[in-house]
Amino acid sequence: MPTEIVTTDDLREFKIELLDEMKKMLNELQAHPSKKWLKSYEVRELLGISQGTLQNLRSNGTLVYTKIGGVMFYDIEDIKKMLEKNMVKSGIRINHS
Repeated sequence: MPTEIVTTDDLREFKIELLDEMKKMLNELQAHPSKKWLKSYEVRELLGISQGTLQNLRSNGTLVYTKIGGVMFYDIEDIKKMLEKNMVKSGIRINHS
């Protein structure tokens, strides 16, 4: 298997792309203020994550939810808080606790 060298420019480009994606997600969240509660499939679609990843976010307490009759609902404000709390800038995690 060939070795690939990762340069600081590669890391800088990755960081910019990641920040752009996070900004896009936050803007999408702000663009849908009329809906307070989202179902699991809506959260997965919004964040671009798999069912397993969403399960992990619930299991480890990163994202709180409400369960009614087997259906899980997520408060849009809790999703925003989760994104802001886990924001990373220049490779350094920003703690918004």
